[in-house]
Amino acid sequence: MKLILQIPCYNEAEQLPETLAALPRTVPGFDTVEILVIDDGSTDGTAEVAREAGVDHVVVLPHNEGLARAFSIGLEAGLMRGADVILNLDADNQYSAASIPALVAPIVAGEAQIVVGARPIGKIETFSPVKRTLQQLGSWVVRLLSGTDIPDAPSGFRAMTAEAATRLYVFSSYSYTLETIIQAGRLGIPMTWVPVEVNPPTRPSRLMKSMLGYILRSAVTIVRIFVLYNPLRFFTGLAAIAATPGIIVFVRFLLLYLDGEGQGHVQSLVIGGALLAVAAVTFVGGLIADLVAANRIVLTEIRARLLRDRVAEARRREAA
Repeated sequence: MKLILQIPCYNEAEQLPETLAALPRTVPGFDTVEILVIDDGSTDGTAEVAREAGVDHVVVLPHNEGLARAFSIGLEAGLMRGADVILNLDADNQYSAASIPALVAPIVAGEAQIVVGARPIGKIETFSPVKRTLQQLGSWVVRLLSGTDIPDAPSGFRAMTAEAATRLYVFSSYSYTLETIIQAGRLGIPMTWVPVEVNPPTRPSRLMKSMLGYILRSAVTIVRIFVLYNPLRFFTGLAAIAATPGIIVFVRFLLLYLDGEGQGHVQSLVIGGALLAVAAVTFVGGLIADLVAANRIVLTEIRARLLRDRVAEARRREAA
């Protein structure tokens, strides 16, 4: 079996050598271990540094497309290069390479198709209390939406089988971490987690430039994912919010009318009717969005089949 260690990079020429030097070239359960670097439009010579360090594969994107896009391109590149398992990690050496055998062990044992490395959030000294709380809250929301038990959803240290990689497609442009877990949960892909260790930080986080920005972008990402994968539930909730005061207004008018005081309260009917109309339109929008979501799942499966065919053809050419 072949394991490919995937590293998305953007201007990581300074940190990359240390990260690469720590990576193992042999991992229990695998015949081959290769390293794939995705240079996401770097301007500091990251690709050249990767080649000089002796990585097996380098994919260079013509311009910066963002972490989520680089991650997805890396998955396809790994599949086309014969990976049976792809392990993703950050270029800043955040995650301890010593945890790699433990991360892939459940896959080797056939217990899961995706394994997420859970950091010791409560013990990381560089995480402020606010950041720890936000990480735990975000993970709780993702567990709720995905039906999984992953305790560290934002962790980018994760391994997946080739089969799982063909079925995942990231729509978000900000980060792949939350969406892939929710998507895998919705698709019923077997998933688990293992505790992993981390190294001292080598640079500030590029995803969290400010606490407020991180909160806002994470909240928008979670809401967007919820709308993408649970549209009927989301829009039904909005419809209920609009319909509830509308019903209350109608009941109020009815009670006043029965008491002989309905005259002069016609505005209650107008307001109630408007709110119920908004609720009805919102609910219909939810039905339409649910149909679109169903089509998205079908398209994802079609893409997975086409990708499997491309991978099989690439392996046939390599064998020939």
